[in-house]
Amino acid sequence: MEEQGITSPPASEEVVAEATRLVRAAAQVDVPLRLFGGTAVWVRCPTARTAPLARPYADIDFASRARERQEIGRFFEAQGYVGERLFNALHGATRLIFADPTTGRPVDVVFDEFVMCHAIDLRDRLEVDDVTLPLADLLLTKLQIVQLNEKDLLDILALLADHPIDRSDREAIDLDRIDAVTGDDWGLEHTMRRTLDRAREAAGQVGLVDEVGHAIRERIDELTRALDVARKTRKWRLRARVGERVRWYRLPEEARR
Repeated sequence: MEEQGITSPPASEEVVAEATRLVRAAAQVDVPLRLFGGTAVWVRCPTARTAPLARPYADIDFASRARERQEIGRFFEAQGYVGERLFNALHGATRLIFADPTTGRPVDVVFDEFVMCHAIDLRDRLEVDDVTLPLADLLLTKLQIVQLNEKDLLDILALLADHPIDRSDREAIDLDRIDAVTGDDWGLEHTMRRTLDRAREAAGQVGLVDEVGHAIRERIDELTRALDVARKTRKWRLRARVGERVRWYRLPEEARR
């Protein structure tokens, strides 16, 4: 682990600069692109830029709308990116991949929903913020991961370190959004609870100063309490009765098929 206070590598800043440049260039031609993943966390979270939560970034992830797929393809070609021809031909209805021909860095664009261990509908989330998906959605795409790696944990900790839990606030993690996506989906909520437990443990292990670690744990408690009292649908309650006897998530390789 790096010493406290060391900033993120220059290469990370270059990746984020290119990512934000693409968002703004796309807006100029009315193409909706919003960042998510690690680069979005870097944009929204100052703690993601310094140790112990800083990490390198190897790729760039965007969300957009399926009806814009042709415009997305033309946009990236005009920016000098090269499409992954076979992948895009097979999966272009839901996802496109491009690469920077100079660096080889991949750019991944998902349409309408984020699908990994769970599915998160993003169709109404592209207009909330100008550069990234909203904070609640950035957190949801991380909390839905069953097999967490260190980078995912660091991103979760950065989001919780830098942003309060509230409702209908662009600079807070919006509980209304969390309620909306979990109240009908026991599997997603169950994974989120497990991931929050992992994040609580990690907050005491990565070398955070005491007050930051304390703030993260308090926000995890807030999220957990909100999940406890949120309204659940009949579908949620029926699936909860089955519990872990039936697998409640996709494996990442299943989501990629």
